[in-house]
Amino acid sequence: MRYTAPLRDIRFVLDELAGLKDILALPGNEEMSADLVEAVLEENARFVQEVIAPLNRQGDSQPPTLRDGEVTVTPGYAEAFAEFSQGGWQGLQHPQEWGGQGLPKVLAAATSENLNAASLSFSLCPLLTDGVIEALLTVGTEAQKARYIPPLLDGRWTGTMNLTEPQAGSDLALVATRAVPQSDGSYRLSGQKIFITYGEHEMAENIIHLVLARLPDAPAGVKGISLFIVPKFVPNEAGEPGKRNDVWCASLEHKLGIHGSPTAVLLYGSGKGEVGEGAVGYLVGEANRGLEYMFIMMNAARYAVGIQGIAVSERATQQALAYARDRVQGRAVEGSSGPVPIVRHPDVQRLLLTMRALTEANRAVAYVAAAARDHAHQHADAGQRAASQALYEYLVPVVKGYATETAVEVASLGIQVHGGMGFIEETGAAQHYRDARILPIYEGTTAIQANDFLGRKTLRDAGAVAQGLAAEIDKTLAELRRAAEAGSPRQAGLQLIARQLEGAVQAYRGTVAFLLQEAPKDVRTIFAGSVPYLMLAGIVTGGWQMARAALACERHLGEGSTDPFWADKFATAVFHAGHILPRAAAQAAAVQAGGVVSAALAGSLIA
Repeated sequence: MRYTAPLRDIRFVLDELAGLKDILALPGNEEMSADLVEAVLEENARFVQEVIAPLNRQGDSQPPTLRDGEVTVTPGYAEAFAEFSQGGWQGLQHPQEWGGQGLPKVLAAATSENLNAASLSFSLCPLLTDGVIEALLTVGTEAQKARYIPPLLDGRWTGTMNLTEPQAGSDLALVATRAVPQSDGSYRLSGQKIFITYGEHEMAENIIHLVLARLPDAPAGVKGISLFIVPKFVPNEAGEPGKRNDVWCASLEHKLGIHGSPTAVLLYGSGKGEVGEGAVGYLVGEANRGLEYMFIMMNAARYAVGIQGIAVSERATQQALAYARDRVQGRAVEGSSGPVPIVRHPDVQRLLLTMRALTEANRAVAYVAAAARDHAHQHADAGQRAASQALYEYLVPVVKGYATETAVEVASLGIQVHGGMGFIEETGAAQHYRDARILPIYEGTTAIQANDFLGRKTLRDAGAVAQGLAAEIDKTLAELRRAAEAGSPRQAGLQLIARQLEGAVQAYRGTVAFLLQEAPKDVRTIFAGSVPYLMLAGIVTGGWQMARAALACERHLGEGSTDPFWADKFATAVFHAGHILPRAAAQAAAVQAGGVVSAALAGSLIA
């Protein structure tokens, strides 16, 4: 199934919702222009469609192989990665002073979405490398930045993050990997890490692992974790890969999906290599602050995984729509002379519109979040920078949690559109579902995102950002009402959006108030509702952006535009209001039923 980058909707979101014009006017963006953005989008689309997308099925059917500690990737991956690197895609959003291009995060979000949609498995290598770069930019020494960032940016080296161990999944307090200081200032690491994506491969000259480990005198728990750089090949004085380090791939995981990405079990300190026993590592930042530093990389990865959810949703939607247009079966419910394409059947239309509405709403929320980060880093006003940073941090768990949970829904609906053929591997619909299933799990499960969203992003500031968001939605509601009262031919649609969005934001506002009120009384009860609260926020923020999209469409249609895009987008916004926003009330009810449910569960078998 061919993939086509959804440039029209991407341009729409960038221009109408994410405020690309304002971002290009930020300090530091003087050399950027709308023409440059367009050129980047066009070249990105060409590259992913022609080079990466054809590898998607191949990665699924011909996964990487391991022999004698060396991994050989799927045929075609190494050549595609070389072209990816030569095109400068790894450095798109990173600073020019280190060899990057310094383009806005909102533009990088769009190109990343397209790369992930073309091949989720392939894109995981650049995703993790981005996280390593961001962590080193933030807490690395100047010498570490100079040594590691340029080759990471130009694709000669790639990066990973090593957190999980057999006995320590999400509970990093149980990390047992050891790091022993050496007289030359380096450390020797020993231990085992699992689930290390692209932990071993032959696509780059070197692999830079960021590893959590404990010093001999470290305190117990998460306060005793430090962060180390452990390269596959220890760089020599010239900064080139030197001796083979004592870190080895023991096995590759056999997974439900993302078959094309090698997920490695890595052994540190097994006595192999050319450096003696113990993997040579270098401390990043201060000792015992490793988890704090790793969160820099994890937060970057969490946003990126949310983008992956949107990407898989887009790919699944494109395939389902193409199949529905081609598959002829059954007569139209209103009557027809013969069988019709299944896209004519009302429930197939419902399935397809659900897929599209969720995908487009999540894309809008993610790009608006990226735009907030651009303002947080570059806006001239310190107060605006702080407000934008708070909004970005609030939206990251929404992007990660809601966009990935709905990606599983969208991919499942794609199989349903295919009917029995969707259950057959040859159609490719099943791959999207299998690939999507990891997204709500890795880089922090949905529950971890939800607990962070409730605890750090809502309770900690007494709901200030949440209430500010609700106030912005109120402004959009006022615009909708004015537009509906102007006598538009689309008045009924505008009224439906306004009515449903008003109910959803009331449910959201009431839920935030409930959580703030109940938190001092029974913290366990409110955390039992953390995931429904996160889903509620995803539904409402998505509905808000689709309402803004409808207003933009109304403006263009009111000006006489005959471009079918506007009517199509407006229809999707109306569908989102009619079919997705009503979910908000159910999620709010689930949160507020928490105390009663918890009491009832006290005597159950799972308590």
